[in-house]
Amino acid sequence: MNFLQRAALAGAGAALSSGAMAQSAPVAPIKPKAFTNFGITRTDNYYWLNKPTDPAVLSYLNAENEYYDKQMAGAQANQKKLFGEIKGRIKQDDASEPYRDNGYYYYSRFEFGSEYPIYCRKKGSSIATEEVMLDANEMGAGKPYFQIADWAVSDNNQLLAFSVDTVSRRLFTIRFKNLATGKLYSERIANTGGEVVWAADNKTVFYTRKDVTTLLPFQVYRHTLGTDPKGDALVYEERDNTFNVHVNRSKSKKYIGIELVSSLSSEYRYLDAGAPGMQPKVFVHREKDHLYQVEHMGDKFYIRTNWQAPNYRLMSTPVATTAKATWADALTRHPEIFLDNFELFNNYIVLNERKGGLRQLRVVSLKDKQEHYLQFDESAYTATIGINPELDTPLLRYNYTSLATPPSIFEYDMSTRTSTLLKEQPVQGGFNKYDYVTERVFVKSRDNKFIPMSLVYKKGTKLDGTAPLLQYAYGSYGFSQDPTFSAARLSLLNRGFVYALCNIRGGQEMGRQWFEDGRMLHKINSFNDFIDCSDYLTKPHEAQVGATKVKQQFTAPDKLFAMGGSAGGLLMGAVLNMRPSLYKGVIAAVPFVDVVTTMSDPSIPLTTSEYDQWGNPAEEEYFKYMLSYSPYDNVTAQAYPNILVTTGLHDSQVQYYEPAKWVAKLRTLKTDKNLLLLHTDMAAGHSGASGRFKSIEDTARQYAFMMMLLGKNL
Repeated sequence: MNFLQRAALAGAGAALSSGAMAQSAPVAPIKPKAFTNFGITRTDNYYWLNKPTDPAVLSYLNAENEYYDKQMAGAQANQKKLFGEIKGRIKQDDASEPYRDNGYYYYSRFEFGSEYPIYCRKKGSSIATEEVMLDANEMGAGKPYFQIADWAVSDNNQLLAFSVDTVSRRLFTIRFKNLATGKLYSERIANTGGEVVWAADNKTVFYTRKDVTTLLPFQVYRHTLGTDPKGDALVYEERDNTFNVHVNRSKSKKYIGIELVSSLSSEYRYLDAGAPGMQPKVFVHREKDHLYQVEHMGDKFYIRTNWQAPNYRLMSTPVATTAKATWADALTRHPEIFLDNFELFNNYIVLNERKGGLRQLRVVSLKDKQEHYLQFDESAYTATIGINPELDTPLLRYNYTSLATPPSIFEYDMSTRTSTLLKEQPVQGGFNKYDYVTERVFVKSRDNKFIPMSLVYKKGTKLDGTAPLLQYAYGSYGFSQDPTFSAARLSLLNRGFVYALCNIRGGQEMGRQWFEDGRMLHKINSFNDFIDCSDYLTKPHEAQVGATKVKQQFTAPDKLFAMGGSAGGLLMGAVLNMRPSLYKGVIAAVPFVDVVTTMSDPSIPLTTSEYDQWGNPAEEEYFKYMLSYSPYDNVTAQAYPNILVTTGLHDSQVQYYEPAKWVAKLRTLKTDKNLLLLHTDMAAGHSGASGRFKSIEDTARQYAFMMMLLGKNL
C-alpha cells in the first residue's frame, strides 16, 4: 500500500515522501462517484481530482511529477543535450521583419539570452531611431508565467493599449501607456478576452470581458482613457453561451466590429469608429449553419460566407444596404476550392485558398478581374497572407514555409508579379534545407476517402521499416494542420526519424465537408483515419522514385510514435483504446479525454461553445455516441504502449484533472509493464511554459522520452 492509499484511509492529505515514491508508481485513491444518464450508470473513481486547491490533489500531482523524474532519470542527459541543441539553433538576437502602419514601422526583437520579445517601432523609416513600446522581459521579470496577448496603437500614434496574462488562465488585464512620455496609466481592466480596439477619437477603447467561471468572452465594453473601469459602458452582451464574442477594427479603420461566433453560426455588428458612443448595427442576423465574416473597403463591405457555398465564397454589398438580398459575388466562384481567408487592397483582392489540402494564394485585379496563382516548387508547403495593414499599395506581404523550409516572409509586387524574399528565419548550426526530403501522399481510408499526409526525413534515411517515425495529427474544430517547419524537429530528423503530418477528417484541409465528416456523430472517422495512416506507415508500399518504382516502408510498430495535443490528445486516447499494439509510444499533451463528463457540465470552461463539435450529452443520441469513444470511459484491461501525458495546473482549455484522472485509471487497468508517465507543469496552462527557451523544455522532454524508448544515448 503506497502513501496515497494510506492517506486516503487515514483521511489525510499530507505530502508524499520521496522515499515512499522510490518504490512504485503513485496510485490515486478510489472515491466512486456515480452518474446515471438514459439508464446508463458510469462510475468515476477519480472525480475527486477536480479540486485544484485540495492538498490531496496537489500531493497526487506532485507524486506523479516525482515518479516522472525517477523514471526519466536515465534520460536526463539526453534531455539536457536536446535542450541545448534546440536552443542552439535559435538566433538569439533576432528581430521580426518591420511592417509599415500609419507612418510607423513596427517590429519585435529579442536580445541575446532573453525569454521574451521587445516591441518596437520607428517613425517614417525602418532605419530611424528606435522607440521601445513594451519590454516583456522587464514586465515579466520574476513571474513564473508572462504573456502579452494583444496591443494596439491609437490613430494619433501617441497611445498604446495592451493586455497581459501572468497566470496562463487566459484572463487578460488591459493597461495603457503614453508613448510620448512613457507613462503608464493607472487603470487596469481585469478578466478580459485580451483584444483591444481603439476608436478614432484617441481616447475610447473597446474590449471583451470573460465569464471567470466558463472563461467565455460574452460582453463588449467601451472604456474612456483616464476613467475608472468600473464605469465602463456595456455595449453588447451575448446571452447564448454557445457563442464567443470578439472585437476588431476594419482594415479601412472606418468601423468597429463585434463578431459573435459559434461553430456553425455567426453574426457581425458594427459601428462607426468616429462615433464610438453609437449603438452597433446588425449586419445580418445569425442563422443556423451560416458563417460569415466582414471587411470594409471604399463604398462596399466584403463578406466571406458559406451561404449557398459550403466551401465559402466572397461577396460584396453597398455600405448602405447590408441585407442578404443585396449581396453579390465579388469574384468568380470556384465551388470546389475552399476559401480560407482574403485580403483587400485598393486595386487587388488576395485569396488564401485550399486546393488538394494545401494553402495557396490567388491574386485578382479589381481593374480587369484578371487573376493568377503564386507558384511554389515544393510538394508540401504552406503559403499564407502576412501582415498587410495598408490598402493603397500593390505590395503583398505573404508567409511561406514547408517541412524543410524555415518560415519566410516575402513581398510580392502584384503589378509586376515578382517576389522578393525579405527574411528567412535563420537556423543556427549549419542547417541546409536541401539535406531533407519532403513527400506528400494520399492514404486510402477504410471508407475510400484519401487522407493527405506530408512527410519529411533526412536524405539517406533508410525507408525499409527500420526508421523510427513520429506521426502527428489534430483533426477537430475545422482547424487545419499545415506542413510547416520546426527547427526543434531537426533533432529527430538528424537521428534518422521520419516525421508524418496526417490531415485527418475533422480539419478543413480538404474543404468544409472534411470537417463535417469528422465531428458530432461522425467523430469516429478522425480516429479511423489516424489508424489507417499508421497502418500505411508500418506496411510496405510501392513508391515512384524518379523513373523507378521501389518498395518502401516508412517504419514498423516497434518504432512508431504518435503525438497529439488538446483535441489531438483526445485522438491519442481514442486510438490507444482502439489499436494499442500499433505504437511503440504515445505522447498526449493536455489531452481532452473525459469527453462525456466535461461536456455534461456547462460550468466547465468552453463546454457550451463546443456542443456543435461533439454534441450535447443531454440528448441521448449524442450521449451514447460520445460514450462509445470517450478515452476515459473506454480504458480497458489490455496492454497499452508506453505513454507520456503532459498537462498544466492552470489549463483553461482542458482542465488538468482530465489527464490526471485518465492516467490514474490507466494505472489501475492496464495489463502491461510499459511506462505510463504524467508530468504536470504547476505554473503553466494550456500552451505550456511562457518564454522562448522555457518552452523548449517541453519539446526536449518529449524527444528524450522517445529516445529513451529506442535505447538511444545521444
